Amino acid sequence: MRKGTICLVGKPNVGKSTLFNRLVGKKISIIEDTPGVTRDRIYASSSFNNVPFYLIDTGGIDFSEGTFNEEIKIQVEIGINESDTIIFVLDGKEGVTSNDLLIRDMLRKTNKKVIVAINKVDNKLTEENMYDFYTLGFDEYITISAEHNIGINKLMEEATKDFTLYDEEEDNRLKFSVIGRPNVGKSSLVNALLNEERVIVSDVAGTTRDAIDTTLVYNKNEYILIDTAGLRKKGKIYESVEKYSLLRSMRAIDRSDVCLLVLNAEEGIIEHDKHIAGYALEAGKAVVIVVNKWDTIENNKDEEMKLWKKKIKDNFAFMPYAKICFLSAKTRKRISTLMPLVLESYENATKEIKTSIINEIILDAFIETPPPSYKGKRLKIYFTHQSGVKPPKFDIEVNSKGLVHFSYERYLENKIRSNIDFSGTPIILNFKNKGE
Repeated sequence: MRKGTICLVGKPNVGKSTLFNRLVGKKISIIEDTPGVTRDRIYASSSFNNVPFYLIDTGGIDFSEGTFNEEIKIQVEIGINESDTIIFVLDGKEGVTSNDLLIRDMLRKTNKKVIVAINKVDNKLTEENMYDFYTLGFDEYITISAEHNIGINKLMEEATKDFTLYDEEEDNRLKFSVIGRPNVGKSSLVNALLNEERVIVSDVAGTTRDAIDTTLVYNKNEYILIDTAGLRKKGKIYESVEKYSLLRSMRAIDRSDVCLLVLNAEEGIIEHDKHIAGYALEAGKAVVIVVNKWDTIENNKDEEMKLWKKKIKDNFAFMPYAKICFLSAKTRKRISTLMPLVLESYENATKEIKTSIINEIILDAFIETPPPSYKGKRLKIYFTHQSGVKPPKFDIEVNSKGLVHFSYERYLENKIRSNIDFSGTPIILNFKNKGE
């Protein structure tokens, strides 16, 4: 199923970020009563009634002179362009303002499905007030309170009702994606892997735009290479698209079996690299960290490699399982070392373990280091079995999952990894109460 995309749009302080956090289920967007706090679009994956979707939070649109700056305008327009459904959020207490009317005019030109969400409504609006909103001329109006979780189910039923139509043909070939921030050499890496100039390469950050699927043949086997790359469309809206957007990376990650996270050896590791890696982690994908532009390291490459491995260990401590590859896409040096790591990561991500073996590992770990007691109660582990792959998932039946401390969960994971090679892939431990 292809995920639909919902974009939240509205003027400042109507509650878009509060609604975003409500729909995602965690506080991602910054909430503050200051106009323009959410300056960049924020993306997240979520679901409603088992229908998955992407959600975009945008900066507040204010057409008053000097407020709606070009940067916010561009990122809002990109958000609208990337969405299937737009939720136009208004302040139910304030009513329709001149700013809302200008936003309405902007949305009417999109030909996208628009739902008007009248927020901050803790009780029924009077008919007179509702008529004020009806003059906007859209088809769907839903009163909500994002803060108090009122009307949210109705809103999401309407917003997601068409998303189940987005089906994709099943392709069983291994899919791997090339992800990373602008100008780390993603397109050059794709060209190096394909051994041909299939993707246009430029030194200008943000030249690549749309995801491209390419068949790659390696050792007589076919694989699907997903590249977040394509021709840049003309116009300001696309000039700095990668600066504003992680959505293409998220889409590529979701469709991948293995993600190649590309880093720039010249520039080092920055926060944005970790941000992108975080999406791969949340999606449960196998990961190979590719340190590109290795040709720029001229002196003592062995020592530099040790230093880089330490940097990666420190900065990506949340995915210690990731494999690491050092190469130069430009010169194609060490390019041959990459595909074996991709295939090994995939093999480990699809590995199935016999129930008797995983139970023995968990039991031995439990005997070796029993969990500490909590409020006079102690965790008991009854049974473990593998419940899925990509990534490997293990259901662990216990007396009370509330007694599982995150440190003990990490201990069990480390014990599993010390006995079974799961390098390159995350593993998930799902603790369940006996009888669940």
